[in-house]
Amino acid sequence: MKPKALFIGGTGTISTAITAALAAEGKWELTLLNRGSRSNEVPQGVKVIQADINDEAQVAGLLEGSSWDCVCDFIGFVPAQVERDWRLFRGRTRQYMYISSASAYQKPAASPFITEGTPLVNPYWEYSRNKIACEDFLMEKHRQEGFPVTIIRPSHTYGDRSVPLGVHGDNGSWQVLKRMLDGKRVIIHGDGSSQWTLTHNTDFAKGFIGLMGNPHALGNAFQITSDETLTWNQIYEVIAGKLGVELKAVHISSEFLDAVGPYDFRGGLIGDKAVTVLFDNSKLKRAVPGFQATVRFEEGVSRTIDHILSHPELQVEDPDFDAWCDRVLDAVDKAKAWLG
Repeated sequence: MKPKALFIGGTGTISTAITAALAAEGKWELTLLNRGSRSNEVPQGVKVIQADINDEAQVAGLLEGSSWDCVCDFIGFVPAQVERDWRLFRGRTRQYMYISSASAYQKPAASPFITEGTPLVNPYWEYSRNKIACEDFLMEKHRQEGFPVTIIRPSHTYGDRSVPLGVHGDNGSWQVLKRMLDGKRVIIHGDGSSQWTLTHNTDFAKGFIGLMGNPHALGNAFQITSDETLTWNQIYEVIAGKLGVELKAVHISSEFLDAVGPYDFRGGLIGDKAVTVLFDNSKLKRAVPGFQATVRFEEGVSRTIDHILSHPELQVEDPDFDAWCDRVLDAVDKAKAWLG
């Protein structure tokens, strides 16, 4: 009999790749619990329970009498949501996997390499502080009553729908790609020399699946990332190269962008992407022998760009962000001219 897994969500950037890989392997009986907004993307053989996880009473009724070998919540962001999961699944699953975030780590780290033992401190980003609070609640339940939690900390993971960038608007990456294609200048935070780790979602899926049903994972936290690091200048150069255009980059400090922008650059940049981040994945590799991220960024982002260019529905324009970029760049030009 196959082990049974329940994914809360299952159609996001990270979870889509895991769902597809599990469906292809056929070793797990997988059910997704979500609102069904992307039901057309669910692979054959994967069951779907259409419900809103935030309606606890409805979900409790739908799941009555069921038990699972593994439950994973991909869309738990605040403590109240994991507290709800604890009520729903305590005593009903052999493993509960919670998707936290590597943005919860203290930055800059005291050591060049981040491990699972790096302190969880982020005064810049409420999103990260909420993830820390979620982890604290779940680990307390593990210590008090043996709740079988496994904490997963992704860093910047990408797939087919969006190109990973440092500076973009509310509608995602397309407007930056469009600026490149139109020959316009694009903003890179800082001087572009800080190093960053980008992980393709298919690589992330390999590490995640290796932790499902893994007794060494219970009561532990794992980061799942690539071992490849690039500077932000290199990242943008690769993207422009894949688009076949010249990169016209302007470097602007993260502090300035945060001060003048309506966007969350305090959390997203100062508290995360503006700081060099190198990950030590030794713990994951001990628990999942043979794990290795194999998709280099040049290859992965090429797939992403090809997918976006062939799917017009993903080319969501953002005129407000585009105009904001022009205003910021114009202000920088005027400052240079005045000071020069």
